Amino acid sequence: MTKLLHFILLAFMACVALPSTSFAQAVAIEGPQRGLRVEKLSIATPSGVRSFNVEMADTPRSREIGMMWRTTVPRGTGMLFDFKTPEAATFWMENTLVSLDLIFIRADGRIANIAANAQPLSRALIPSDGPVLAVLEIGAGESRRLGLAAGQRVTHRIFAPARAKK
Repeated sequence: MTKLLHFILLAFMACVALPSTSFAQAVAIEGPQRGLRVEKLSIATPSGVRSFNVEMADTPRSREIGMMWRTTVPRGTGMLFDFKTPEAATFWMENTLVSLDLIFIRADGRIANIAANAQPLSRALIPSDGPVLAVLEIGAGESRRLGLAAGQRVTHRIFAPARAKK
């Protein structure tokens, strides 16, 4: 009988502990993520090369949080979402406090499409035009200001020719 009571007590403690773990994760997501690796990225435009320092969102958790809870996106910065393999991508702006330009990038490093001025806090779906390897998020209006357009070449280590063939 004591083994049964011990088992019931352990099961009860596990059930009580689970919600607190979920609560801790929810609290952790209620602020901008910090400490992501920063790398260089450039985009060739007809009027010159545009350079960015991008935070790398290359894990499921970092991609899930993305730019949530940020209040600014300084010029020349952004976040690069690396999916590792090409896939159709759909984003939304829930818990994202600033408007962004989303630049969908194919595995060969070419821009597939740009969703400019995405509305903050919106659950409207923002899709890629076909499979993409990555999405670059930058401040709203920056893609227009810099002359970024579909078909332009993005240079970053993840767009190596070997990865484009996968």
